[in-house]
Amino acid sequence: MKRLGLFLPAAFAFNCCPHPNHQSFRPTTSKLFRADSSHRKRRPSLHLSLDAADQNLSAWVLAFASSHIGMSAIRSQLISSIGGVSDSLNLVGNEGWTLPSYWPGDNTGGNKIFPDQLTAGRQVYRALYTVVSFITLGSAFATYLDSSVHYGHVSLEQSTQVYNACLAAASLCFGAAIASLFNASPLGLMPSFEESDSDGAIAGIKRDDRIKFTTRGLTRLTRHPLILPVVPWGFATAYLAGNRPCDYILFGGLSLYAIAGCYAQDLRVIREEGSVGTVFQTEAREEESEERAQLRAFFANTSFVPFKAVVDGRQSLDDVIREVPWLQFVLGTIIGRLLELRLLSLLESWSV
Repeated sequence: MKRLGLFLPAAFAFNCCPHPNHQSFRPTTSKLFRADSSHRKRRPSLHLSLDAADQNLSAWVLAFASSHIGMSAIRSQLISSIGGVSDSLNLVGNEGWTLPSYWPGDNTGGNKIFPDQLTAGRQVYRALYTVVSFITLGSAFATYLDSSVHYGHVSLEQSTQVYNACLAAASLCFGAAIASLFNASPLGLMPSFEESDSDGAIAGIKRDDRIKFTTRGLTRLTRHPLILPVVPWGFATAYLAGNRPCDYILFGGLSLYAIAGCYAQDLRVIREEGSVGTVFQTEAREEESEERAQLRAFFANTSFVPFKAVVDGRQSLDDVIREVPWLQFVLGTIIGRLLELRLLSLLESWSV
């Protein structure tokens, strides 16, 4: 498995890195779409094999992906065990542990932090999940910066068309991800809100995650509108950042992880294991819950692969066009372009 984790990023690097004898060119394009010259020049990869730094980077990326997928595979057992420990420590049901009144609680426990044993286990699990992410991905990024300085200072100008295409793709991926925050999937952690005058509403808005069960807009295209944009973003950013093996190992590795992570999440629904998204339960029980039935219906009407549900007739493209939050998508794309250019600038300065 470790060899496979090292081989895949290297294969992407081999296919995508410019040939040493390749003569790049600068076609005539308008200034509106031409990237800044400070970003177009990147160090080429003159190596087809991975050095020690790249191998360390591959190991950390593999550690990040495998630890997350591994934790997801035993998620139910971990949450149950952690919940039991939390209960034995008298952390569950503590009336003094609540979120601020202005913070919208979920549909299960309201504003209580640990309303029951299962929620306590889930909250602590997420904290551990975050710590593991910080350690493994942070170490991978530090190793990436160390690896990037080993490629020398030889510069090779990249194709302007490819650069601009990758920059546009990365910006659009940001736009899609940001728009998905306003068109959340029940498989994601982003809550949903609706206008309400009822008790508990804050400024006329109340949280109701059950809204996410209604298939609309981006979720008609894919049930993972927040995470799957990472796939093209990762490969586009790898080219923009330098088109070197270390770029494809880190950013391409994140792309592959996004696919594996979303698939693992789908498996939890299919196998009826644990919970997904915010607090939606997937376990099979004696009595069919409304929540589980809605989740199954959402799953049946959507697709993992983008546009597959549209192609096979389960969803209508007209509905997609009418319901997508276009304003958020456009603004997100503009913000995404600025963020992408800022990221590239930081990577260049940190890699010197």
